[in-house]
Formats: sequence, structure tokens, C-alpha cells
Amino acid sequence: MAKYRCKICGDIYDEEIEKVKFSDLPDDWKCPKCFAPKSLFELVEEVEEEIEEVVEDPNYSKRVYIDDTSYSIKRDENKCILCGNCKSVCEFKQGVYNCYDMNRTYKKMICIDCGQCSVACPTGAISIKEDYNEVRKILKEKEKIVIFQTSPSIRVSFGELFDMEAGTLVEGKIVSLLRKLGASYVFDTTFGADLTIMEEASELIDRIKNKKTLPMFTSCCPAWVKFVEMFYPKYINNLSTCKSPILMEGAIIKTYVANKLNIDPKNIVNVAITPCTAKKAEIKREEINGSSKYNNIDNIKDVDYVITVRELASWIKEEKIDFNNIIESEYDSILPKGTGAGLIFGNTGGVMEAALRTANYLLTNEDIKEIEFNSIRGLSGIKEADIKINDLNLKVAVISGTKNARKILKQIEENNIKYDFIEVMACPGGCIAGGGQPKHDLMILDEIKEKRIKTLYNEDLNSEIRYSYKNPVIKEIYKDFLINPLSDISKQLLHTTYKNKENLLNKEKELV
Repeated sequence: MAKYRCKICGDIYDEEIEKVKFSDLPDDWKCPKCFAPKSLFELVEEVEEEIEEVVEDPNYSKRVYIDDTSYSIKRDENKCILCGNCKSVCEFKQGVYNCYDMNRTYKKMICIDCGQCSVACPTGAISIKEDYNEVRKILKEKEKIVIFQTSPSIRVSFGELFDMEAGTLVEGKIVSLLRKLGASYVFDTTFGADLTIMEEASELIDRIKNKKTLPMFTSCCPAWVKFVEMFYPKYINNLSTCKSPILMEGAIIKTYVANKLNIDPKNIVNVAITPCTAKKAEIKREEINGSSKYNNIDNIKDVDYVITVRELASWIKEEKIDFNNIIESEYDSILPKGTGAGLIFGNTGGVMEAALRTANYLLTNEDIKEIEFNSIRGLSGIKEADIKINDLNLKVAVISGTKNARKILKQIEENNIKYDFIEVMACPGGCIAGGGQPKHDLMILDEIKEKRIKTLYNEDLNSEIRYSYKNPVIKEIYKDFLINPLSDISKQLLHTTYKNKENLLNKEKELV
């Protein structure tokens, strides 16, 4: 009798105990622990025979495995104290769930780039792979037009790195700072968020009306997307085809904006300032080349560099810039600041709420009366709601943290619960708690998150425009350029595809 081990969670299927041969199990049988397919089980004996060959890191049992293939994180061996925090976070709370064991991954770094291990690391041994020095060099090249875009949540977290209260709004200071560093233009990614909502809400309605694949999962979070591609590829068609806001905005910058400003797209360097380490890997995806295809220019990307909150702080400290005393300024007007709906993208539940506001309008041609969806707000890892729009009843869920994502997928499969729309953010709390955000004592982290969340919701509440479809420049871009959501040009520039990456977990295939 043989034993088989799940490559995902390590659960053992023992034929002697179960009284059924593994080969006799039905093809649709799944791991009882993590619901991995039967194909991801392997003979225990085969793994044990290769242990001596595959274990390169003698401390793999105590920490996550990190190598040079990562676009997002790195380790300084001199600082590692083998505390185990990184592995604990990745295995039991966040990340890839027990896949850093090299006896099962065959010397591969299995990672969704969420960066939560760097947040949990108490010594700074695990840190972000910096890109700001490359950008600093490019800023000195006269022919380059360097455009910065800033993600919604950084405006309520960046000040913490300069002794400001958590949740302090420093939006205008960040704009001035980036100009001081040499930016040619500074745009707000909340505009890209509005664009995302126009496409995503339209896609949701199209799926419902035409009986296409449901539930539709959000695709703004690249760590979540990679998580699906590796661990749950059967749900790839459930992912919205919409690019994330930084990528949508990047595609618009290198097409519509380049044309407006009469700039050669080859000379534009687009830099996104984000709370997210996974964005560093996202911009390297080969599918992210809409502006390259549109312009018929090889080797240009929608977004060229990603700099996290902590990186930007390091940069300006090296430049000895006094951030606290910088005078505020406004974003450049060709792509002005987005709406309140775009601002709340930084919070868990924000994408869902923004999408529902617009979906309601697309279905009724009226503004929604109850604009705040309190049932899907807050730090709870799983939130659910039933939303009624005319005769349409939508069952929605909001998830933060991959541990909770596994729970909801299990619930769908075991209980056959039918959802229409599910928002998932890999980081607990959403982008306000991204892997590139300021680090704090874990004991007060939830308090910090709540303050960031509150400020973003207050900014939405006080915004002149709170619906993505009312953004005047969004209207202008569709009228003059994109035609309408889900048009051919919108699909070329603003939508993407995904790949089954289950092979990353298999011995036979090399890491790609």
C-alpha cells in the first residue's frame, strides 16, 4: 500500500488507512484539506528519495524560500534570525499556504509576490526589491518623459513614515514631492480606477445577461490573480478580464495622452507609486502590452516601473527632502483626479462598492439611492451581501486574505453556493495593508488599517463626484477614443488574459 502527498498543503492520502487505492479514486476527487485536484498528489516515496538533492537552503523548514527569480522581495542573510514569522504568515494567514517546502516545490520559489512576509519580518531581512535607483537615473536623461501615477491608498499611509498620524491625507504633498524629484507629469491612479469600474461593471452585466461564467472575480489584485493561476486554474475564466487600474492608466498614458501631448510613446517612462509589491511582478507579465500593440512599437510596456511606499520614503530621505514642509499641489489636468468611487479602491470592499454604484446606473439609468454599502465595509475577511437592482438580485462577497479566499472557494464547491460577483484582495484589509506599505507593530496594525480606511471613506463622502460614470474626462475618453466599455479598442488596451500556472508546482516543469 502506498502513500500520496498533496503538493499544495502536504496532506497525506494513505491507502492502508483509507482502504482504497489512490488510482481507484475518481478523477474529480479533491484533497480533503485544501481541495487541490487529484493530479497534484505524488508518491511520498518519490519525494523522500529526492530530499537530499533538492534542499539547498538548510533553514527551509523555518522560513520562506526566496531566490533571485523574485521581482518583489529579497533576503539579507546577515539579518535573518530564523524567527519563523515569514513562514507562519505565508503558511497559515496569507500567501501561498505551505508551498515554500522545497521538498515539494523542487527548489522553486513559489510566491504570489504579496510581500506580507516582508511586513512580518522583524529585522528587515526580507525587504522589497527596489527600483527607485533605476528611475532616479532615468530622470537625468533629457529625452525621457517620466510620468508618475499614485495609487489611492498611499495618500493615507505615506505620512506615517514622516511621523504623521496614521490616516493623515498627504495627497498634495506627494504630488509636489514627485515634481521635485523630476516628474514631467503626475497623475492619479484613481482615474484608472474609474476606468476599471466602467469596464468591470459592464463586464459583470454582460456576463449576467448573456449567461456567461459566474461568479465573476475581480482582477485588480495581481497576487490574487497569480494565486488563481497556480492553485485554482479551473477558475481562470471567472476572473474579470479587466486590467488593474495602474495598467489601464498606463495604457491610456502611452496612447491617448501621448497623442494629446504629441509625445513619442517610446520616450515615456511610466512609474506607478503603489502600496503593492505584487505590482512589480504584474508589470512584467507578457500579456501587459496593449499600448505596444496599439502603437505598433515593440518592447514598450504599459507601466515601466513600480515603486512602493517604503521605497519612495527611502528615496526622498536619501535626497534629504523635507517632506513635512512641502507645499501641496494638484495633479496634472489632462488626466485629473478620479472620483470618490476610485478613491475607495484602496479599501477592502471598495472595488465592489464602486462597481455596484456604476452597475446600478448601467441597468437603471439612475443614480443609486443608497450609495454606501456598509455591509461590505470593514476589516472582516469575508463579507457577503444580497443586492437588489430592479428585478436583478445579486449575491456578492468581499474577501481579503488568501486564507479567506480558500474558504470561499471551498464554500462554493462544497455547498454549491451561487455568487454573482466576488471581490478578492490578497492582503488582509486590501491595498491599505499592501506589502509595500509602512511597517508597524503587528499588535496595532488593525488600528492603523482602520484609520487609513476611515480617511479614504471620508474623502469619498466629501468628493464632488462619487460615481465613476460621472467623471467628465472618462466620458471624454470614451467619446473621443475608446467608443464605449467592452469595445474592440477597450478590449485591446484595457483587458488582458491569464494562464494556467499549475505547472509551477510540478516537478517536471521549470519555473517560468
